[in-house]
Amino acid sequence: MVKPLDEHERTLAFAEIALGQIKSLRQTAIPRNYEIWYVYATGYNAALNKIINETLSRNGKLTESDLEQIYETYLSQLKTSDRIDKVGARVIGEIDDVMRLITEALGMSASYGASLDGANQKLLSVQNREQLKSIVESLVKSTRDMRETNRALEDRLSLSKSEISNLQHSLEAIRAESLTDPLTGLGNRKYFDRSIEAAVAAALESGEPLSLLMFDIDHFKSFNDSYGHLTGDQVLRLVGMSLKQTIKGQDITARYGGEEFAVVLPNTGLRQALTVADHIRRAVMAKELKKKSTGEILGRVTISVGVSMLKEGDDTDSLIERADACLYAAKRNGRNRVICEVDPEYSAETQGSHTQVA
Repeated sequence: MVKPLDEHERTLAFAEIALGQIKSLRQTAIPRNYEIWYVYATGYNAALNKIINETLSRNGKLTESDLEQIYETYLSQLKTSDRIDKVGARVIGEIDDVMRLITEALGMSASYGASLDGANQKLLSVQNREQLKSIVESLVKSTRDMRETNRALEDRLSLSKSEISNLQHSLEAIRAESLTDPLTGLGNRKYFDRSIEAAVAAALESGEPLSLLMFDIDHFKSFNDSYGHLTGDQVLRLVGMSLKQTIKGQDITARYGGEEFAVVLPNTGLRQALTVADHIRRAVMAKELKKKSTGEILGRVTISVGVSMLKEGDDTDSLIERADACLYAAKRNGRNRVICEVDPEYSAETQGSHTQVA
């Protein structure tokens, strides 16, 4: 068993390592980053440590987008699981209470049945009025007790129904939260992966068209480098808000990762998808970015968009790969534009190897 003092010193050591990492890498000392480095210091989450070490080895630093992605992937889901476990435990506890009450009611019912049988036997041999009165009084008392037991059971079942309904709403809220990107309010990568699989399967089965838009923010790194990560977050929110205002109905919107977003358009052919993509591009570009602290106008945000359409024999991965290749073709050909898989720029992109362009 670890002594309290030893535990105190041990946790302080983890805290010092966490703060030391934040200082040495010049990161913002926000709770999310502290939690990442504290868990890193403990070594309890091997997958988190591995991805951090690989990213630092490759890039020499962790960007805010890296940290956000690490937190979402390796820590926030654990918290969601904990919350689900707690709600589940409450549901089980509620069911146990109700089952115990039902068992007691069944016992009371059996006792009441025995009382009726006994009274029936006594009535066959009743000798006088006093004996009859005693039997009737006993039956009245047993019936009253049974009625009270039934009323208590009804009240408890009604309360339990309400409690379980509330717990169900809590689970639904937790589930929705686990599928939502906290910064933009759009679906997160987990939501996108689930949704596009279902949408592709439905489209292939029905024969209806389906298109995919993949886009990211032009020169996003320069926003972070020039104005700081808070402004970078503001850019992401601006794009998220533009998507919410533009995309409605059955269409699926998600933050794919970092500064990249995705829109799945069921029952939408390529020509119509291009119109939607350009509408989004114009909606984003129409908004001015303003620095909150000073009111300074920082300019306008632009996006590059790649568009692909589901083909016979396609799967989710091939649909995403073509949209991604179109996206990089758009960036290579001047940014702030929409490229689809029938454009010559896409053909040029697929003939050579493409590297990511910020």
